[in-house]
Amino acid sequence: MPIKPSVTPLSILQTCFGYNGFLDEQETIIDHLISGNDALVLMPTGGGKSLCYQIPALIRKGTGIVISPLIALMQDQVDALKLLGIRASFLNSSLDGAEARRVENAFIAGELDLLYVAPERLLTDRFLELIFRTEIALFAIDEAHCVSQWGHDFRPEYIGLSILPQRFPRIPRIALTATADSVTRREIVSKLGLHEARQFVSSFDRPNIRYRVRLKDKPRQQLLEFLRFEQDDNSGIVYCQTRKKVDDTARWLSEQGFTALPYHAGLTSEMRLEHQSRFLQEEGIVIVATIAFGMGIDKPDVRFVAHLDLPKSLEAYYQETGRAGRDGNPAVAWMVYSIADVILHRKMLELSEADEKFKQIERRKLDALLGFCETTECRRQVMLSYLGEKLEEPCGNCDTCLEPVESWEGTEAARKALSCVYRTGQRFGAKYLIDVLKGRQNERIARFQHDEISTWGIGTELSDDMWQSVFRQLIAAGYLNVDIEGFGGFRLTPECKPVLKGERQILFRHDPIKVKKKKKQKPRFPDVSDMEVDEASTLWLKLKQLRSELARDQEVPPFLIFQDKTLRQLVQVRPSTLEEMRGIFGIGEKKLQRYGPRFLEAIRKEV
Repeated sequence: MPIKPSVTPLSILQTCFGYNGFLDEQETIIDHLISGNDALVLMPTGGGKSLCYQIPALIRKGTGIVISPLIALMQDQVDALKLLGIRASFLNSSLDGAEARRVENAFIAGELDLLYVAPERLLTDRFLELIFRTEIALFAIDEAHCVSQWGHDFRPEYIGLSILPQRFPRIPRIALTATADSVTRREIVSKLGLHEARQFVSSFDRPNIRYRVRLKDKPRQQLLEFLRFEQDDNSGIVYCQTRKKVDDTARWLSEQGFTALPYHAGLTSEMRLEHQSRFLQEEGIVIVATIAFGMGIDKPDVRFVAHLDLPKSLEAYYQETGRAGRDGNPAVAWMVYSIADVILHRKMLELSEADEKFKQIERRKLDALLGFCETTECRRQVMLSYLGEKLEEPCGNCDTCLEPVESWEGTEAARKALSCVYRTGQRFGAKYLIDVLKGRQNERIARFQHDEISTWGIGTELSDDMWQSVFRQLIAAGYLNVDIEGFGGFRLTPECKPVLKGERQILFRHDPIKVKKKKKQKPRFPDVSDMEVDEASTLWLKLKQLRSELARDQEVPPFLIFQDKTLRQLVQVRPSTLEEMRGIFGIGEKKLQRYGPRFLEAIRKEV
């Protein structure tokens, strides 16, 4: 077995990365890979996937090749590794010819511990020839869900990675992803030839993220209240469905006093790079983006992810919200939605050129997401159940746990609503149907003579808002479908028959009452005890300022110097020597020598 002498996984973890111990199955995965075996690793964002291949690459002889889908992701990881003293580089289109040749020469000479490449470059004849000319420690396939045609980030070039076990059968491979349901997982195994690989499936739970979902009601104002009352000066991401909405929302947030930057595929590559760099290197930046702003965002202190529109699936939602709170500190996943979002997604799906099998799977995924939005149960339990994991007890950190949703007996209301859909010919949407149920007279009702049917005027006991809620929840429960090909009218499904016959009881959730916030909440950070707040907060600001200065000098994001968790421990411990700094989270030997004296000086001056 090609192993470098005198090093152990734990010694590298402590002296190089500055962590005291492994998390969950990290050590088992690392030992499995060091021994030359293949692995499929499913681990949540922030769970430490990178260490699972970085440490084996440092221990096994040769260079670890990391296949990564995005240039930005490569750049961030290589910058972070270099600060730790690890010999890492990347090959992608951002390098000119001379720089690319320099990296290739270092690779051939065995002077790199890790080399990051895009899948399309790895599959070129030129690069495959380079691999044959040097010693390879392992192949790491990051964001492995990109190989799945049923996934939300499918990339055709990933399918070509199936040649790796054919060309290099003795080199261990590890495929990693933060999101993969059972269908996607099976496809990863099949497409990448990982039939003999051991599967390591960690818990998908991100307990530090608080999930909050609201119905759309003046969504811009809802977003503004969320940001001003809870997230002022924090970094975060706001996702929108369209490029135009991204531009408009970013402009509007800027007018409200936030530093908000747009990001979508319609911007120039230079502008996208500039906005992403600012988000990574500055604090308090809000990125407003389409899903084009996704993988490659390796920023640990994102305090919130907000959705102004419904994502495509619960799997996509988990992936996107997973960009919050990577440092393990409290973060919020906030979303507003409406039934119009569902109709738009379904219409886009039906108009696509995808085959019927794909459409059927996507419909089920959208239904699962709508069920997550409408649930009265713990949101985390619903999400984890979808991902194949059971959470025994409610989480206590989502809106339905913190503010339990009241329900009401709605069997009779459901029967009236479904009957009205049927009696009006299954052609109309909620607004018209409510007018019929409420017994209103207008030109359309008179034209269709719906003031003469049995359901006209039988729903006066409920308000318009409550009827809107009834129709929305009937769609979410699968009793109604939306006519995508026509004008968006509601149609009955076979599942509604027991309801119409009175054989099934229906409970509806009470939509939450809007409460106007009167007072701005205190920021949660820095995370220090009440007794230390006055003194420690000043030191906190000094250390953040020093971190920003060092980051500017080295042209790297501040979190690559030290994460917030490291700064908080420095505030709480207040070391006076380098020896006392050793063992603090995220301070390995290289960073201790490089940054320790400057931070010690700042602490002495303040304390």
